[in-house]
Amino acid sequence: MLCVRPASAGDLPEIMQLATLAGPGFTSLAVGEDALAARLEKSVKSFAGPTDITPDHVYLLMLENADGEIVGMSAIKAQIGMRDPFFNFRILKQAQKSSVTDRRFDMDVLALVNDLTGSTEVGSLFVRADQRGPKGKSRGAGRLISQARYMLMAADKSRFASRVISELRGHVDDAGVSPFWDAIGRKFFDMDFNEADKISAEKDNQFILDLMPKHPIYAALLPESAQAVIGKTHPAGIGARRYLELEGFRNDGLIDIFDGGPSMTAPLDDIRTIRHSRVKTIAAGRVKPSDSPLTAMIARDTISDFRCVLAEVQFDGDDVITDPATLTRLNLKSGDKARIWIKR
Repeated sequence: MLCVRPASAGDLPEIMQLATLAGPGFTSLAVGEDALAARLEKSVKSFAGPTDITPDHVYLLMLENADGEIVGMSAIKAQIGMRDPFFNFRILKQAQKSSVTDRRFDMDVLALVNDLTGSTEVGSLFVRADQRGPKGKSRGAGRLISQARYMLMAADKSRFASRVISELRGHVDDAGVSPFWDAIGRKFFDMDFNEADKISAEKDNQFILDLMPKHPIYAALLPESAQAVIGKTHPAGIGARRYLELEGFRNDGLIDIFDGGPSMTAPLDDIRTIRHSRVKTIAAGRVKPSDSPLTAMIARDTISDFRCVLAEVQFDGDDVITDPATLTRLNLKSGDKARIWIKR
């Protein structure tokens, strides 16, 4: 049984391994060991820290199999852009018409904005390749590590902002080449994608404000290779985008300034898992196949000792029955309260 738990101080080697497997363009993991160690330390303090929202809070979640092996991870940043500027390009439509030529042109214009300042960000979603898809070793691995973030947020919404965002990976090849970056960023920063990505992830983003063009950019003036990837998700991120859309996230014209990938947003209270999950009394019992068991996401409804699993359940009145092994994995006992989400 897979289980999601808070990252602990001893997880750094496994996080480094996942970062290596993620490869170029996975911005949140494409940093050095020191930066990841600092983020891990901040996460440990966040889970144990005060409940008020602060930009210092980062929550790293680890996906662990039955043998205790780490096979994936995800993260939540409680508040972005409050200390370091957080930029996107917004795609604006500009209509132009000439009565003399009787022609009309609708053009996409890219404008540098920081509209998402103060939002909560979910990201760093990565699952080992051998765990993904219908042929993966672990059924539901991607769904579990993705949705567990919202189960955690539902446990204490005061720690998070009213708007939640996620930046999806844009098109970057295995050599770290981004058509979008080469068309815009390289012209103003005089550095390749990997170097700019590393600076952005490890240091503050003031260099973006210093060097990025202040005036709108007409998309039609970019090379076709760059135009083709604007707002498009990297093939490895299509599954993550699907999960976000199921939760109610939408792209409203914001893209990443480095690789052109889409930025998805949703109101916290409208996220499907948060809206539909409920706290129920849970008890150990035999789940009988003949009784049409339901597959549920079950989590401890706390922050500091959070746990989350996928398991089969049945209802006994208003109580939820699941097998004893599930309760053991969650560090719960019969009669305890747990947060339950059942796919509708």
